Amino acid sequence: MVEILPQQAMGYDRAITIWSPEGRLLQVEYAKRTVSHGALTLGIVYKDGVLLFADRRMGEKLMVPGSLHKIFQIDDKIAATFSGFTSDARILIKKSRLFVQQHKLTYGESPLTEEVVKYLSDMEQAYTQYGGIRPFGVAFLFAGIDKKGISLFETDPSGTYLQYFARALGIGAAEANKLLEKKYKENMKLEEAKKLAIEVFKELLGKEFSFDRFEAVAVTNSGVEKLTLKE
Repeated sequence: MVEILPQQAMGYDRAITIWSPEGRLLQVEYAKRTVSHGALTLGIVYKDGVLLFADRRMGEKLMVPGSLHKIFQIDDKIAATFSGFTSDARILIKKSRLFVQQHKLTYGESPLTEEVVKYLSDMEQAYTQYGGIRPFGVAFLFAGIDKKGISLFETDPSGTYLQYFARALGIGAAEANKLLEKKYKENMKLEEAKKLAIEVFKELLGKEFSFDRFEAVAVTNSGVEKLTLKE
């Protein structure tokens, strides 16, 4: 359903730098709505790391499954998944990786997970306040381990970032997050985290659930490990 804007809001969505009378940046809200229509993805912090679990949602029968990825390694112990425009995600992932490499060359060590997240969020925020550009239509979940511990962060198109124990993005995220809030337990094992992720997707997808449509990784002190999913 297309939302009908109030009469006083008409015209205020033509540029990202103009506030509406209600105090809203409508172009940023539209970008967030793009995220809410993207394929569902989630992250779960468990005892030894973070599980990222993503629906690739391959809508075309002739698409080669291995050609579509939703989870990307950013550094030795940092990975990210997203919901929203794939092309926007690709650009920001590339910039995040470049930031990591520049940090290593400058300081001789990897950046903290939050430093990478803050860098990306600052870039997203900058794209909400200059004319002639548009906000990025993508949100991320960043999973990482560093000297500050295990962490899972969410970013959104406004440039806001928050840390979570478990979080879902994309279509059906509201219901998925309710399930995570109800069933998440601290210090669960990896198998328990996988079971919870699968349970969430089965609940939301019903008969459309298939292990072939998902990819998953575990971020631990050993690095970023791709997981095999099966019945």
